[in-house]
Amino acid sequence: MSIFLNTQLGKNKLTPKQILSDPVLFLAFGFGSGLAKKAPGTFGTLAAIPLYWLFAQADLLAYSLLTLIVIVVGVPICGIAAKKLEEHDFGGIVWDEIAGYLITMWLAPFTWQAMIAGFILFRIFDIIKPWPIKWIDQQVHGGLGIMLDDVLAAVFAGGLLLLAIDWGWI
Repeated sequence: MSIFLNTQLGKNKLTPKQILSDPVLFLAFGFGSGLAKKAPGTFGTLAAIPLYWLFAQADLLAYSLLTLIVIVVGVPICGIAAKKLEEHDFGGIVWDEIAGYLITMWLAPFTWQAMIAGFILFRIFDIIKPWPIKWIDQQVHGGLGIMLDDVLAAVFAGGLLLLAIDWGWI
């Protein structure tokens, strides 16, 4: 029994092999993490941790620029992936979760406690989608819509993470 999807995906019925061999879909599916049968968003966020670790080795300016690049290229990556799948915001498209985790961790200290707390907070905001995140998720379409709700969830999660750190909870 595999933890990865072994069926055809999206209305276009793409196979995992097609997704992994297409550079845009490979990125959109978080280097393959979005192929998880259950909780692909969580697996996509987990895939962001090594990228965060790499980015965190740089100074704040470089981290900020790299994260901005991930966000900006995410709009066309997610939009093209949705078109190739013929399905808006397909669950396996997790590039937005990768960007979201990087945003959540933007100003946080590089500690395992902050990494875990940031992961949990981002997943909570991304899953629950409090207002206005849910509204954006429903009203904004295309690659921008796929990215924007996760960007906003990450801003909320990052803000709460920084407050928790400031208050000495982490």
